[in-house]
Amino acid sequence: MLILDRVTVRIGGRLILDGASAAIPAGRKVGLVGRNGAGKTTLLRLIQRYIETETGRVEISRNWRIGAVAQEAPSGPQTLIETVLSADVERDALLQRLESAPAAAELADIHARLSEIDAYSAPARAARILAGLGFTHAEQERPCSEFSGGWRMRVALAALLFGAPDLLLLDEPTNYLDLEGSLWLEEHLRRYRRTIVLVSHDRDLLNRAVDSILHLERGKLTLYSGGYDAFVEAREQKRILDAATRAQVDAQRKHIQAFVDRFRYKASKARQAQSRLKWLQRLKTTAPAMEESLPPVRLPQPDAIAPPLVRFERVVAGYDPKQPVFSDISLVVDSEDRIALLGRNGNGKSTLAKLMSRRLQPFSGEILCARKLVTGYFAQHQLDELDPRKTALQTLWQYRPAFDETTARSRLGGFGFSGAKADTEIASLSGGERARLLLAIATLDRPNLLILDEPTNHLDVDGREELLNALNDYEGAVVLISHDRRVIEGCADRLFLVGNSKVQPFDGDLDDYRTLILSGDESPLRSAAAGKSISKSEQRRQAADRRLTLKPLKDEMQSCEHDVARLHAELERLDRALAAPDLFTAKPERGAELSKARADAVRRLEQAETRWITAAEKYEAAEEERLTR
Repeated sequence: MLILDRVTVRIGGRLILDGASAAIPAGRKVGLVGRNGAGKTTLLRLIQRYIETETGRVEISRNWRIGAVAQEAPSGPQTLIETVLSADVERDALLQRLESAPAAAELADIHARLSEIDAYSAPARAARILAGLGFTHAEQERPCSEFSGGWRMRVALAALLFGAPDLLLLDEPTNYLDLEGSLWLEEHLRRYRRTIVLVSHDRDLLNRAVDSILHLERGKLTLYSGGYDAFVEAREQKRILDAATRAQVDAQRKHIQAFVDRFRYKASKARQAQSRLKWLQRLKTTAPAMEESLPPVRLPQPDAIAPPLVRFERVVAGYDPKQPVFSDISLVVDSEDRIALLGRNGNGKSTLAKLMSRRLQPFSGEILCARKLVTGYFAQHQLDELDPRKTALQTLWQYRPAFDETTARSRLGGFGFSGAKADTEIASLSGGERARLLLAIATLDRPNLLILDEPTNHLDVDGREELLNALNDYEGAVVLISHDRRVIEGCADRLFLVGNSKVQPFDGDLDDYRTLILSGDESPLRSAAAGKSISKSEQRRQAADRRLTLKPLKDEMQSCEHDVARLHAELERLDRALAAPDLFTAKPERGAELSKARADAVRRLEQAETRWITAAEKYEAAEEERLTR
């Protein structure tokens, strides 16, 4: 069992945990959630004893093995399979004892223990984990030193999972993974038989792989049963209940205060007044719930251009003409397309994105673009290229020095950088804020085609929801690479499968793709084509058409909303004019004119509000129908 008892932690003078308490029973799978910067990683470090509490205590069951991904990725001459196998320290030690030719009695004990810990099947188990995380059999026999940092972090994750600690601590494990690896990890964690504390912003992972949510907010911990969706509902109910309790307490305080104010100086009632005054001081005040609002993302809308936006004709491309990534691919991207690219890392998804954005030229074939096509491109590696000493405003001016300050600040404001936030240095911005800044830069020219390569890695759950809302409001075409299943399902109408040097439409949905991945099928292109009818593809086309029908309804709703706001402003102006003290004595005709104008404005406001409500109901009904089909 893991117990946090009234724990207080400060880092650099900042209060992270403030008397926080929680109890996690053995075998519980817990998703640790909270806003970026709330202290989730600090809490994991506290559990690992890397930092100490200021007050309170952390208790962990005796003999529990605690495991977390090492901060430094493994490297060196060891093969991947050897690196993973070495994570089982006991097995390693027993095998070394065997090599020293022990006595017969000790030899029997060693073999018995090896059998107990299932050591003889270890190579097969390690290979399965590596395969699930995207390593082929041939790659598993190569040295760690031959792989990039991101792939070596996958090896570190594989070693951790192979070691199967009693308390498994995972901090954003899907950041190292593609969609395929994320789907495999989700299934592996769902079947894990020991205790898990998982920090993740992947809503689907938190719904499928854990049975509890531990919420860290303003230094306090609250444990909820169920997945993330159940947590959201329970938290909302708690806030409603807290608000009702607060209103009841406030009314009680007001009543007692009125009694005290009335009778505290009357001799006959002074004693009762003093008693109620003490009661008032003891009466618990419920702090108002602080809504952690996140500024919305507003993508600039593009100019309409004739389709197709991009056409590939028998394209051969890559980085080495002798070993092209793609051979003879043909595809079309239209102006209303929402395409998600599927396929394991290394299959060419990012290469295809670079070709579409004209950052990479083909070896042969043609890539034809619409005459007035403007492309916006976001890639996660760009985060490392930002100058930490520059502010958000200075960074934007790097790309558009001709922008005046008003225009530049307005563009940044659409991505949450209002006021002083625009003057904050990059080094002081969170990962999510840097991602928003890159998105602002990618859309400076109001692109018709927006290409996003893993845009969600540094966004928390709410940040991902804001991005999804912004993409659904955006009227241009979108090509998306993401390991976040919810973002793909909420945005994409078409799925392209990238692999075997080809790009082909996938005629299933993400549930079908998940089944293919977990089945271990190495040729999902053929399986999908053989096992699925065109109906799924047609369904996505119909979903795209339904999304297009939402635009006039949304435009009407926003127009009515604008009319209501304008009429409210007009009423305020008329009320200020009518409040002049000598209006009806000095200028009775003007007073009558203003009164008539106000009555007319009230009538028009009522009509506008009715139209607004009707338009909103139509839009919401259409949106609900689109999401449920």
